[in-house]
Amino acid sequence: MPETTNKTGQEFEQVLDQSATDVASFEHTKRSNLEHVQHMLHSNPAAVPLVVLVLSLVIFGAIIGTKFFSPFALTLILQQVAVVGFVGAAQTLVILTAGIDLSVGAIMVLSSVVMGQFTFRYGFPVEIAILCGFLVGGACGFINGALIALVRLPPFIVTLGMWQIVLASNFLYSANETIRSQDISKAAPLLQLFGEKIKIGGAVLTLGVVTMVLLVLVLHYILNHTSWGRHVYAVGDDPEAAQLAGVRVKRTLISVYVCAGLICALAGWVLIGRIGSVSPTAGQFANIESITAVVIGGISLFGGRGSILGMMFGALIVGVFSLGLRMIGTDPQWTYFLIGVLIISAVAIDQWIRKISV
Repeated sequence: MPETTNKTGQEFEQVLDQSATDVASFEHTKRSNLEHVQHMLHSNPAAVPLVVLVLSLVIFGAIIGTKFFSPFALTLILQQVAVVGFVGAAQTLVILTAGIDLSVGAIMVLSSVVMGQFTFRYGFPVEIAILCGFLVGGACGFINGALIALVRLPPFIVTLGMWQIVLASNFLYSANETIRSQDISKAAPLLQLFGEKIKIGGAVLTLGVVTMVLLVLVLHYILNHTSWGRHVYAVGDDPEAAQLAGVRVKRTLISVYVCAGLICALAGWVLIGRIGSVSPTAGQFANIESITAVVIGGISLFGGRGSILGMMFGALIVGVFSLGLRMIGTDPQWTYFLIGVLIISAVAIDQWIRKISV
């Protein structure tokens, strides 16, 4: 009797082992090619915008010809998206924490106005005026972060209110006065630093473009290879789990909004170099353009997933469409139409990827 029982038990264990092997092999072969693509996109969120960017270049190159691929045309795209790239970098940090910042464009313009007014109205040394512009940008970011992290107000509401406050402050403080390019180049050329051109053969870059690329690369390294970067992703993915894991969620949120404000101030300095003057009406759509670049760049609006490189690809896609359609001679409204299609498609793809990865 014991031998029979022992034999039966061994047979039962063999059946269980075989069943486990069958289940494992079934799960291994269950994933389809489409699911492989979905998981690959989840692991590499910048892949989709990169593919779209390359396809856009190929299509417009085929329609327009070699003129589109000239060094001047390609570097002109970079010049056009330089300011958006800076503001998009600030927006990326915020959206990675599952927030949104509608005030980035207004902070950028106010910082540039402060730099100009402190130089020409109050006679401050231009270096001090630029520092004051950065202080204003950082202070605006700190207020946003404190209200969101400490008072627990929704990011959308806080930054919407800050946008209105900063926008009104901008016009009231500047008295809607534009400081002309000629005056700046004579008295404070440092304000136009990022507009300096760098010519390499037929390519024409600006110092602003070079700085934008460097900033994106530095932020990419920080987000992927530092504890602060990992904390940013963790807060955006699940703030409660991040808190339990020892992440200081409130401090991280405040630091993100302060960094965003400082980057916006840098964007304001770049904006002066880009347009040559200090104008309170410049960059009015920068907040929308930054969100557009982020969304098309494959960064999830739900936070915790995305790459800042994708944001840069998204900004370049908009630049390629704008220049390509202009060179073809089509109505400019088609640019907005196609960009709208890309935005909706990007959000739909993000939802699709998130669903399959759960």
